[in-house]
Amino acid sequence: MLWGKLVPSACRRSPLVPSACRAFWGWLNAVFNKVDYDRIRAVGPDRAASEWLLRCGALVRYQGYEKWQQDYNGLPTGPLGKYRIEAINATDSCIMYRGFDYLDGLEHVTEITLQKCIYIQDECLQRLSETKNLQKSLLQLKIISCGNVTDKGVIALHKLVNLEYLYLSDLPGIRQKETTMQILQQALPNLELELDLE
Repeated sequence: MLWGKLVPSACRRSPLVPSACRAFWGWLNAVFNKVDYDRIRAVGPDRAASEWLLRCGALVRYQGYEKWQQDYNGLPTGPLGKYRIEAINATDSCIMYRGFDYLDGLEHVTEITLQKCIYIQDECLQRLSETKNLQKSLLQLKIISCGNVTDKGVIALHKLVNLEYLYLSDLPGIRQKETTMQILQQALPNLELELDLE
């Protein structure tokens, strides 16, 4: 079986060498996030980003469709530009900063959920907020249980000028909640901000 060849023997005997397993999965997740610029040019930004997101365990929903796409092998085919990503649900996915170049060409994303994403950190939110197309299109953002997100990352979201709704929950890295939220509300006065932070 191919899986047996991919997973190091140390990981199959897990309790003995847990650091070897973490290193292996970290390496594999980094490989999944490597940006293939030739692929983006060949199939278009939405298809390439779909492949990246699904490879990392996220879900996508296309404009005009209600169903979430979760099966990498079941990605729809059709003419270039037919399927445009409208929403991203990255719950429990391994997306990381390294792959965020895939977001650059997406022009129709209105909603993103980042939940239990262990690789999401302040630099990712900074990169997200600096993505020109997302500055124009993103309306809703949810960040939940991403332990590496701090006040700095949340404040960076002020560049998402069309953001209408932001939900923040279970973010232990946010230490100055009132100050951070005040800065964000001043920068984005029309933003509906929902918090579940303790």
